[in-house]
Amino acid sequence: MKILKVIHGYPMLYNAGSEVYSQTICHALAERGHEVHVFTREEDSFRPDGSIRQDVDHDQPSIRIHLVNNPRHRDRYRLSVIDQRFAELLDQIKPDIVHIGHLNHLSTSLVYEAKRRDLPVVYTLHDYWLMCPRGQFMQMHSGDDNLWAACDGQENRKCATQCYARYFSGAEDEFENDVAYWENWVGRRMSHVRDVVDQVDLFISPSRYLKSRYETDFGLPKPKSIYLDYGFDRSRMADRQRTADEPFTFGYIGTHIPAKGIHQLIQAFGRVKGDCQLRIWGRDRGQDSRALRAIANTLPIEKQAHIHWMPEYKNQQITRDVFDKTDAIVTPSIWVENSPLVIHEAQQARVPVITADAGGMGEYVQHDVNGLLYEHRDVSSLSQQMQRLVDAPELARQLGQRGYLLSDDGQIPDIQSHVVDLEEQYKRVMN
Repeated sequence: MKILKVIHGYPMLYNAGSEVYSQTICHALAERGHEVHVFTREEDSFRPDGSIRQDVDHDQPSIRIHLVNNPRHRDRYRLSVIDQRFAELLDQIKPDIVHIGHLNHLSTSLVYEAKRRDLPVVYTLHDYWLMCPRGQFMQMHSGDDNLWAACDGQENRKCATQCYARYFSGAEDEFENDVAYWENWVGRRMSHVRDVVDQVDLFISPSRYLKSRYETDFGLPKPKSIYLDYGFDRSRMADRQRTADEPFTFGYIGTHIPAKGIHQLIQAFGRVKGDCQLRIWGRDRGQDSRALRAIANTLPIEKQAHIHWMPEYKNQQITRDVFDKTDAIVTPSIWVENSPLVIHEAQQARVPVITADAGGMGEYVQHDVNGLLYEHRDVSSLSQQMQRLVDAPELARQLGQRGYLLSDDGQIPDIQSHVVDLEEQYKRVMN
């Protein structure tokens, strides 16, 4: 087949979970003989919006990367110049199928361009972006100054006051005018997104939790909604050799943003007693990373010395760079994640996971079986579970050995079988 993958970022330019997964399936599809193209974005402020740059995946040069520039309009959900570049690419390469991973920072109207050419469209859901304008059901503002308060569902006025108030004028006598404007904006956005959803042929959810939530809360039709967990290059997690003679080490992998809950992890680590350390991997994000270091610096001096800020790593070297250097992985997200890659990757490497009892996090980790669960957003509960492993390192090794719960041998889904499943779904919508 000739496959066009659409994703809002591609490694190593962007290196979060959906981007890493997209690259992994592109590699596997190319290895099976398919012609793979990627339509993605970059943000170059010194070039015009909508300009296209051609590149290849340097780990798999047969994959052609088409990067559309979007430095100034990244917060829009529709952008005609990106639609135009996408339409030109469709006419040039004439793909058999379009597989979307995310449209944020691109344009939702790309779906219309595909359907104008009668192309089947598959969409893998990675978060709530279609049913939540900000994607994670976390509020930027709340009446009681509760930072990043959890949101219980999408409502136009609530979106305006709790998430888009940053665009208000600030004048009290203009408050209702500002609310009315953004309430209308959100309403138009949601109406448009529902029309886009109607055009998509198949939605894939990597957790049963996410599938159910889209069907129940958003009305996604069940006939075009399936569950299919992610696939992984299991060789990347093979032959873990834990570095000897180190204190018990907790590890974090991910982006330095509030939604990931690193601040709560640091606070919880500050309460853990005994000989242990915390290693935090991820790309430096300027002020956010500096703020996290400032939180760490409020801990007692002896605890500060045991927090280590690690550099970004390539996913292909995750075992050597990360799992060889950790005894347990902590996934402390304060948003309700759906199927974190790091949980699967740690399980394949036989590293236990501590994570929250919510969403796909709690779906793939069972308490006292292959990891430990704590009460979501509760620092005290998190520190208690971390303390258990410091007090009983043998428990960590025991939990880690179980691995992935949905297979008898503890192995996570392999990428080769996963792309075969994808091919079957591609054929299904093509027919």
